[in-house]
Amino acid sequence: MNKVLESAAAAVAMIPDGASIMVGGFGVCGVPEKLINALHARGTKDLTIISNNAGIDDYGAGVLLYAKQIKKIIATYVGENKEFERQALSGELAFELVPQGTFAERIRAGGAGVGGFFTPTGYGTVVAEGKETRMIDGRPYILEAPLHADFALVKAYRGDRLGNLVYRKTARNFNPVMATAATITIAEVEHLVEPGEIDPETVVTPGIFVKHILHGGAYEKLIERRTTRTSAA
Repeated sequence: MNKVLESAAAAVAMIPDGASIMVGGFGVCGVPEKLINALHARGTKDLTIISNNAGIDDYGAGVLLYAKQIKKIIATYVGENKEFERQALSGELAFELVPQGTFAERIRAGGAGVGGFFTPTGYGTVVAEGKETRMIDGRPYILEAPLHADFALVKAYRGDRLGNLVYRKTARNFNPVMATAATITIAEVEHLVEPGEIDPETVVTPGIFVKHILHGGAYEKLIERRTTRTSAA
């Protein structure tokens, strides 16, 4: 079975307007940038994006945001994107902010088939509004629902033609759990190899979770926030 697609354009051609999409990445690490850029070029709109952050102004989900292709974002951190702030405050963009640990667990629950889970995080805040609460061992908890999506766009360091994926360092962030929680997972990889070239012990996402795979080619290693200091005299 060969799951390889010829281009990012071919990959996103199957994503319709109004789709819900999980987008991997943490800051600028492990972002499926080739797929995002292809989605931007195609002009697919009214999207619900589930991502740890909303990208930065000219990278990641940020390019979709600027083009107003996103209807709603479910995220944990949006502080690096001024356009998100503008659209959110003007009412142009619907959004749901989720505590980061809860966000990760909601996605994991979606992939594992768990119907929901109780967590103390957010109790007594706006996060708990409209949700079931329960006392467990004398501590208040709120019920959180799992997260699913029509598509997951993930990025890995290496992948084979069967869809088995290996991530590298910080890029192993939300990508593995998102790959399990969508109806169709599309992975882009820096290095595409033949089956058998990846040690099975190092596989993080088994190919059974990946519907399509794309060789992304060369990537620029971005620095989200550069901090420098002057040398001591």
